[in-house]
Amino acid sequence: MYGQIKKEYGIGPTPEFHYDIEGIKEYYIVPESNNFFMVSDGEKIVATAAIRAYDKDYDMFKGKYTKEDTASIWRLMVDEDYRRHGLARELVNIMEEFARKVGYSKIYLHTHRYLDAALPFWKSMGYTVTVEEDDYDETTHMIKEIT
Repeated sequence: MYGQIKKEYGIGPTPEFHYDIEGIKEYYIVPESNNFFMVSDGEKIVATAAIRAYDKDYDMFKGKYTKEDTASIWRLMVDEDYRRHGLARELVNIMEEFARKVGYSKIYLHTHRYLDAALPFWKSMGYTVTVEEDDYDETTHMIKEIT
């Protein structure tokens, strides 16, 4: 997974940003309302996606999203040799179904405008922009009602 992060974001393992990868069991495997998905081609992991209870504390969303009603998507990555085959779309559909099953009513995510395909992809999946920040990371926050 770190190899894909390096390709997309140009950084290696960074505890500030990748604490959930180091604690994958704690963040995605043990909690019944969270999950981690992988697609492999033989021994090679070619796509990943994770969903967990909303746990960020952005001031702009205080009181709007809770860990009880909102899931958040993390680590959706597809190896560049496997893109344009529907893997990301299928993983999002699986995560949305999982979220409904465990009782979430909406899904939050954030992405970055410098990732050329990200915004069009998420919009095509029915996610709407809530906030576009003018920060160093060109962060765009998005939400989708799933009930």
